[in-house]
Parts: sequence; structure tokens; C-alpha cells
Amino acid sequence: MRLLLLALLAKEPAHGYELKQELEQTFGSAYPSPNIGQIYVTLGRLEKDGLVRAVDVEQSNRPNKKVYHLTAAGRDALVTWAAEPTEGPRVRDEFFMKLVLAPMTGIADRMALISRQRRHYLGLMRDLNDLADRVDPGNHVELLLIEGAMLHLQADLDWLQRCQEDLR
Repeated sequence: MRLLLLALLAKEPAHGYELKQELEQTFGSAYPSPNIGQIYVTLGRLEKDGLVRAVDVEQSNRPNKKVYHLTAAGRDALVTWAAEPTEGPRVRDEFFMKLVLAPMTGIADRMALISRQRRHYLGLMRDLNDLADRVDPGNHVELLLIEGAMLHLQADLDWLQRCQEDLR
């Protein structure tokens, strides 16, 4: 959330509710809508860390609002983030840990775990397909986000099949 807010503030100063709206408009319904409280808490931390500064703006019929501006340190943090590669595959996969530990501990049957996980992934895939059907075809950002999630799910489903074959 921190870096998303910094990126939006690099575009222009804004207050918390404007940032929430911008996130929702940019990423659409495929991206979980952030809680406004989480946004303001994060902005407070960014301000404390010197990455943004808040300016009180007077309003005539409402309480003053805080408009946040990106600082030079915030821009540096954003540039560093953009330049760094994003983490790759998960080596510490929680499902795989369950799968490996199940026979040692007797907590679950491996094939039952695989079947349950497969059903879960297929349900998520159906949800993403439904979501894709409701997206405005002109919203390329949201469609790419959904497509990326679907491709990751398909890879996870393929991997589950491999696990099932190897662990029989």
C-alpha cells in the first residue's frame, strides 16, 4: 500500500479519499478496494518516515482536509522501488508445507489436500472469469490484472497435478 500511495502522489498531491478513488479507478474491481482507514494510517506512517508531507487545506463548510505531497525522499523511494525486480516464485509456499508435513504428522491425507486446493483454485478461476465478463473491455489495466491472476492460477493448477502424480 505504501508504494502505491507514493506512486499516486508522484502524479499529483491528494487527500486520502482521492487516493482511494484513484486506486479504484485505476485498477477496477479486480483489485481489492482499500479501506479508507488503512489509507490514512499508511499516509500517517509515510509522513512520519519523511516520504510525504501533509498540508492542511481549509474548507468553507467542512473540517479542514490534509492534502499529501510527495517529498524528495518519497520520490527517491519510489524510483528505487520501480528499479528493483519484483519477487519471483514462492519457495516457501504454505500449501506445499502442508503437503510435505501431512504424512509425517498424520494431520491430513495428501490427496485430500490436493483435491481441496484444486477445488479452491477452480472456484477462484470461476470468480475471475465472471469478473472478466463484467469488466469494461476498454479497461486494459483491469483486464491485464485479471489475466495475470488467471495465468498464475493455471500454473498453480498445473503444479497441483504434478504433485498429485509424483506423490501417489
